[in-house]
Amino acid sequence: MKPSELVNNGRAATRLVADEFRKLYGGPVGVFRAPGRVNLIGEHTDYNDGFVMPAALGFYTYIAAGPRVDRKLDVYSIDFNESRSFDLGNISAGPTGHWSDYVRGVAGVLQESGNAIRGANLVVKGDVPIGAGLSSSAALEVATALSLLANSGLNCSRVQVALDCQRAEQEYAGTKCGVMDQFISLFGTAQHALLLDCRSLGYELLRIQDNVRIVVCNTMVKHELASGEYNRRRVDCEQGVRFLQQFLPGVRALRDVSLSQLKRYGADLSEITYKRCRHVITENARVLAAAESLNESNLVRFGTLMGQSHLSLRDDYQVSCKELDLMVDLASQHRGVYGARMTGGGFGGCTVNIVEADAVDEFTVAVAREYESATGLQPEIYVCTAADGASEVTNIL
Repeated sequence: MKPSELVNNGRAATRLVADEFRKLYGGPVGVFRAPGRVNLIGEHTDYNDGFVMPAALGFYTYIAAGPRVDRKLDVYSIDFNESRSFDLGNISAGPTGHWSDYVRGVAGVLQESGNAIRGANLVVKGDVPIGAGLSSSAALEVATALSLLANSGLNCSRVQVALDCQRAEQEYAGTKCGVMDQFISLFGTAQHALLLDCRSLGYELLRIQDNVRIVVCNTMVKHELASGEYNRRRVDCEQGVRFLQQFLPGVRALRDVSLSQLKRYGADLSEITYKRCRHVITENARVLAAAESLNESNLVRFGTLMGQSHLSLRDDYQVSCKELDLMVDLASQHRGVYGARMTGGGFGGCTVNIVEADAVDEFTVAVAREYESATGLQPEIYVCTAADGASEVTNIL
């Protein structure tokens, strides 16, 4: 899918949610959108207070919203063709495994944060591929938050919205995620990646050169162990921190530990925990080096760092899989490819590739053919540029 197709899809999605809302509820209606994201480098560092480099993509979740006179929250998903209703005065935490956990969670956390949320009707349509590691969940959370706040006449800082949405995913969907996905969905900027310090939430916009494209290759597999293994990796990192604090009392998270310190004090860690720590520590260093590379327009070095990141995710963090490894290997053999790596939580989903614009068409055809020949699976390949973050859509038809 090309950038022009994403724009056209966005216009159609805006019309669709607005029309469906009017059909179900009448008016008035406002439409809000929030994007998914791809992480260029910096995987599994966010929940270790580390550094990440995501970019928002032109895949959005769209929500049409309007007020109710009671204290109910009624939400209809066009994609799933089903509705859920919640009593805003009686929302409790805990996952059910249903897509509406994200909507329920955002409403609950916003209220717990002191916001007087008004009853609302919502209609949801998502363009972010589900299960691909492009953060469809964060897009839904952020779009929900903007919709509910606007519907209630409330203002809230974008940083606080990101934190509330993160908490909603943790407490209501059961995923102990960091804040990266929600943050980039709110702060994304066209033609830029974002270097985010996940501790301070300070960030720097990094210009992506006009002569390259972000190409996301969906392996079309998602192994079922992903969610449990994600939480297990977080436990491994926390165990490493507790052990290292015996020798380094100032350490709060793995972002505070250097590789030399890990080598010096980590000899008695289990092999698995040592590897987990080594990935996070070296990945943080790679993110900072990658930011320097983008600022210097050194895409060759940037691509080398992407390759090193994938090997570390494969060997030390052990969150890759044969399909991801194959997709990276295939991509790396083609003209115009600066770098390729898995992106997202792992165990399937997508790879991210930085490709020269004039090589993109050749790349997408060849990689799709070669991957299908090797696996029997037909991948989805998205040709993207970095997009703007969440907003209200003002040109509703």
